Amino acid sequence: MAVDLKKIKKVYVIGIKGSGVVAISEMLTLMGVEVLGSDTNEKFFTDKILQKLGIKYFEKFAIENIPEDIDLVIYSTAYNAENNSEFQEAQKRNLPMLSYPEILAEFFNQKYGIAVCGTHGKTTTSAMLAEVLRGCKADPSAIIGGKVKNWDSNALLGKSEFFVIEADEFQNKLKMYEPKIAILTSLDFDHPDTFENFEIYKEAFADFVSKIPKTGFLVVWGNSIDTLEVSKKANCEIIAYGFNYDCDVKITNYKLQVADDISIQEFEILFKNENLGKFQIQLVGKHNVLNAAAVIATCHKLNLNGEKIKESLKNFQGTSRRFEYIGKSQKGALLFDDYGHHPEEIKATLKATQEVYPEKNLIVIFHPHSYSRTEALLQEFAQSFDAADKVIVLDIYGSARESDGKVSSKDLVNLINKYNRDKAEYIPTIAEVIENLSDKISEQDLVLSIGAGNSWEVLEKLKEK
Repeated sequence: MAVDLKKIKKVYVIGIKGSGVVAISEMLTLMGVEVLGSDTNEKFFTDKILQKLGIKYFEKFAIENIPEDIDLVIYSTAYNAENNSEFQEAQKRNLPMLSYPEILAEFFNQKYGIAVCGTHGKTTTSAMLAEVLRGCKADPSAIIGGKVKNWDSNALLGKSEFFVIEADEFQNKLKMYEPKIAILTSLDFDHPDTFENFEIYKEAFADFVSKIPKTGFLVVWGNSIDTLEVSKKANCEIIAYGFNYDCDVKITNYKLQVADDISIQEFEILFKNENLGKFQIQLVGKHNVLNAAAVIATCHKLNLNGEKIKESLKNFQGTSRRFEYIGKSQKGALLFDDYGHHPEEIKATLKATQEVYPEKNLIVIFHPHSYSRTEALLQEFAQSFDAADKVIVLDIYGSARESDGKVSSKDLVNLINKYNRDKAEYIPTIAEVIENLSDKISEQDLVLSIGAGNSWEVLEKLKEK
């Protein structure tokens, strides 16, 4: 459905607390559109963004929430006519309706769109890219799936043609976007509720990169057989990045510096044997060095100022819920939160934690997200906590799209303990985890909550007030 966005004055959003949806809400607000909406009463980081923007939202779904004078209804793809009364009402009133990916595509496809896709690293890489473009005075627009600390929000509304998005593959939203440039960060099987197997999953990305015009380019992680296989479907210039000697963009002279709980990663970049110099980032983990390399390659290819690229990367503070320091407990335990919800993301985050805090006792609170993912990747999840000293597993966070499944958190705990005896413990609720940990943790511990649910609430309660 085509919508003339210039004529839209008032928008109602169903599922307004979603991380991408709130960014669209912010962009519309910045454009002068009146936005209001609804969601559950569950608390997310997006509540603060909505409150800061002064967007009115209801914490329940009810048909009386929707005003009479609405020009457009935007809805999260978690909701449909079967599971949401407001969706039904909007259809009954014959109101114009667009899903989140549809409205995002409306914005993105009209601009010089740069899409960041892949299983992991999308949020950080797209945020980093948009911030570097901003630092280079390229004045981009951007929609990011997590709060960017440098902006204290999810969105940018710039005046240039550049538009950066985090292109999510769930429900194959990729088919809606027409990128001029793309970054492909990684490929591991995910979203089994959308894709039957890994081959079908990869096909979605192959179809996506094939849409990049010949005048554009694809920046691809060069250390993966799967990303390189998918990149062959592109009809444009392909630029591979990584630590490998045969990549077009090579990371060399890597150093990790840790002092006073601050970690700096330093490295050099060779772009087709041209030395672009030394770069520094504040983020932890070599996966973030790879993310930075993809951004550097993209910006260098766009002929942006090299010194401004370096400065912007050095000052990039990251995004919320990506190894985010929350504070200390009353007895001095360090508290960190991370959104990782795939085995490969968990392994990368725990490895980075171990590198920066090798002396700490690492306690992980894991909130599995979606029954289908937990079931499909159960063996992989069970073997992703090797670097942790203790693992607490909460009940599976099904979210709006799944209410139950064939697997439970107890199954995961049993399997973890099969590989690492007595390492994991099943504690079903956030309240029980808080009670369990509050008197036990001290300055020798680092507590990391990880998952796409709301396990971060544990840390907020444990944090010294």
